[in-house]
Amino acid sequence: MPNSDTKEMVKERYGNVAKQATETGCCGEESVEEIAPSSCCGGSAKEATSKSIGYTDEELSSIPTEANLGVGCGNPLALASVKEGDTVVDLGSGGGIDCFLASKRVGESGKVIGVDMTPAMLDKARLNAEKGGYTNVEFREGDIESLPIDAGTVDVVISNCVINLSTEKEKVFAEVFRVLKPGGQFFISDIVLNKALPPAIAKSAAAHTACVGGGVLRDVYLGMIDTAGFTNVEIMHEANFPIEMYAADPTLSDIREGIEDLSPDDIQAAMESVVSIKITGMKPEAVTGKGCC
Repeated sequence: MPNSDTKEMVKERYGNVAKQATETGCCGEESVEEIAPSSCCGGSAKEATSKSIGYTDEELSSIPTEANLGVGCGNPLALASVKEGDTVVDLGSGGGIDCFLASKRVGESGKVIGVDMTPAMLDKARLNAEKGGYTNVEFREGDIESLPIDAGTVDVVISNCVINLSTEKEKVFAEVFRVLKPGGQFFISDIVLNKALPPAIAKSAAAHTACVGGGVLRDVYLGMIDTAGFTNVEIMHEANFPIEMYAADPTLSDIREGIEDLSPDDIQAAMESVVSIKITGMKPEAVTGKGCC
């Protein structure tokens, strides 16, 4: 499938998530109990999902409720070194949850920039920022493969389960390297694979938009980071990611149909293949040979 088609599917999927959250409280007429925890859904389900991937009660209560869409795979700020005065960029900022958490750390002298390619998400995030009075946060429309950020101006880059959606991950890491200052760091939560997925899932468009099908093997992912020029790369935390949650998501019927055709052994193998990681790396203080700026 062409890269442009994949990108449009991702944009449509997350545009719908944003619109549902705005127009119907996300669940429509279905009850929270009828929808998988990974779904964009009622408050208790979203909070349960967010807590399970590393957000604390204190963090969730400190931001606008509407910023938490329950669609991430980790808390990229959980182990991040963000300090007052920093400039932070969030790749695929969605409803703004991580931007608003970072806002409190950087303070009035710092700045947080969320980048998202989905207009509906940007509208939602900007409304959340206005409601919450976040004067040090802004949201820009753009692709993570070509960031609307000047080179060498950012202290920390964060991202939550977004880079796996890109079909040009090498470009994403090259852009992260470009915008970071020398000595700047990234803290990313993402999906990687221990082994290849069954074809029925790997080829599913719905699986890709749900952050599963677009995952690459762990060594391939780390290789892209190395090629971009980063040092001090470390996987800070990892855990198997329960893709069976996606199988019950009413907005992802293609995955359900694909999984229904698999044997129990194949499903188990797929679940064991998908891993959520928190990873960090640094742009060297003195850059030679790799990357840009």
